[in-house]
Amino acid sequence: MSIRSKITALIAGIFVILGLAAVLVGDFVVMPSFADLERTDARTAMRRIDYVLERTQAEVATLATDWGNWAETYRFMDDRNPAFVTTNISSTTLRQLNVNALLIVDRAGQIVLGTDVDLTSERPLGLEFTRRRALPEGFPWHVERLAVGTAWGLLPTEQGIMLLGAAPVLDGKGHGPARGMVLLGRLLTPDLVRALAAQGQSDLSLLPPPASLTPERIEEQPGLTRVFRSLADVYGRPIATLRVNVPRAVTQRGWQAVEVAAATLGIAAVLVLILLVLVLNRVVLDPLSRVTQHAVTVGEGRDLTTRLDLARRDEIGILALELDRMVERVAESRTQLVDQSFQAGFAELAKGVLHNLGNAMTPISVRLANLDERLQLAGAEDAEQALAELQAGVADPQRRADLEEFLRLACRELAATVHTVQQDVAVMSRQTSLIQSTLSEQMSSTRNEHVIEPVRLTDLVSQSLEIVPDSCRQRLRVQPDETLRRLGVVHVARTVLRLILQNLIINAADAVRDAGRERGTLRVSAEILPAADGQQLHLKCQDDGVGIAPQNLERVFEKGFSTKSPETNHGIGLHWCANAIGALGGRIWAVSDGPGCGASLHLVVPLMTRLPASLAGAA
Repeated sequence: MSIRSKITALIAGIFVILGLAAVLVGDFVVMPSFADLERTDARTAMRRIDYVLERTQAEVATLATDWGNWAETYRFMDDRNPAFVTTNISSTTLRQLNVNALLIVDRAGQIVLGTDVDLTSERPLGLEFTRRRALPEGFPWHVERLAVGTAWGLLPTEQGIMLLGAAPVLDGKGHGPARGMVLLGRLLTPDLVRALAAQGQSDLSLLPPPASLTPERIEEQPGLTRVFRSLADVYGRPIATLRVNVPRAVTQRGWQAVEVAAATLGIAAVLVLILLVLVLNRVVLDPLSRVTQHAVTVGEGRDLTTRLDLARRDEIGILALELDRMVERVAESRTQLVDQSFQAGFAELAKGVLHNLGNAMTPISVRLANLDERLQLAGAEDAEQALAELQAGVADPQRRADLEEFLRLACRELAATVHTVQQDVAVMSRQTSLIQSTLSEQMSSTRNEHVIEPVRLTDLVSQSLEIVPDSCRQRLRVQPDETLRRLGVVHVARTVLRLILQNLIINAADAVRDAGRERGTLRVSAEILPAADGQQLHLKCQDDGVGIAPQNLERVFEKGFSTKSPETNHGIGLHWCANAIGALGGRIWAVSDGPGCGASLHLVVPLMTRLPASLAGAA
């Protein structure tokens, strides 16, 4: 698994964990807090209803106080004057007071006056409570309790629940002793329930009483939060249940907010993930992948010519720079090693050839010295003189006989010498054959595969110029063509091609000199040619020197042939180049329009698209 995949998976996992954490926080922290807010809001709504209900009862009790602390009422309790009833107690009075019942009770609990009315129809309600002669047994309110204040509560009636308020009957100045009490009642009608709900700004419902008084209860439904509260009457018994419905708008808005937040977080997470991946790819992963691919390419292909050249100042840039430096040092070391191996092998080969030739030439030299000495002792000059004297004519017979005898002896000696020389020549002939065999064996040992290296053609030309004499570089300007740069890296026998280019550069400089010019130009171009077994590299070296005569275009590659002075040139350079190119499986030829028109040398060598592992290992 790549680093890119690991980092992407890690970041995605982190965002998934964050998303799950957000969901859990929403479910177990945010939403419960919203539910708590709703419950608090529901309790607050119920408290508002309680307050409104209590305030309404207090209003009824206040009205009872006004009637109780009225001098007319105080006198009525004393004299029972019917005029008080006729003048003050009527249905109109009850409508003005907005009460349904009015009772005046004496200190013993006897109902002195009781009346009720339907505020809508102004007809009597006929409540049992107002028709009674005395308060019910066990009624909790009495004059002694009300002497110090008022009382209010709920009273069950056959017409429904009544809000009941009571106050003592005083002298109009708030002084006693109390002669009784005034009770005013207002029925808790649906209209009054709606009015209470409107005042409390809540959805209020009045439900039947429970079996027993229960504490406040909250019930949560999908769309509502309901608060239930039991009401007790003046006897302390359950009389009704108040229910307040509070829409769960907070939770709905909370869920909407959580969903929006989750969606926003998800979208933001995806965008951040994409942005992080893009930034990591651009800043870290792509450069790291490039460095890795470069290292793999260098390791597998052993191509030490490519450089990363990352223009960065961070750790990856430093790593790439150090990797380029390391590859450059390895390339330099390998180039030096190959060059040294080539020179060492060349020197070792030359040493072996010279040693074997020296061993073979020693007996030939000895025999040639013996042969020279023997020929000098043969007396050929004396025989020539004797023959000349005989040819001139000798008068003395004795002298003539002596000369003839001398000639016979000289001929016998010369014959023996010639026979010995023939034997020495035969021996030397066999010895020269041995020398030729030795040379053949040494030549066969030079047919080993050359070291194939990846090299840029521009670098190859630069390396060839480094080993050219300064005088040639001063006389000749070498111009690599753009085609060399476009071809990039090729796999060739660098050491051999470098020496060949060296010879061609030197020859081009000499051609410029022979043309009588102080400075000339050598243009080097290259192209890839298709071949039956692969591709070939075609190098063209064109100078503006003295040129080559048409009849010499083929002969310039012959051994010993040269158009230059024999004192400075032996006709070996181009002949060696042709042999070296042939050993690589290529060919070389010359093209020229004639003397004074310059010349171009063409080299074609097989091109390997990939460096063989065996040859690379040797390199």
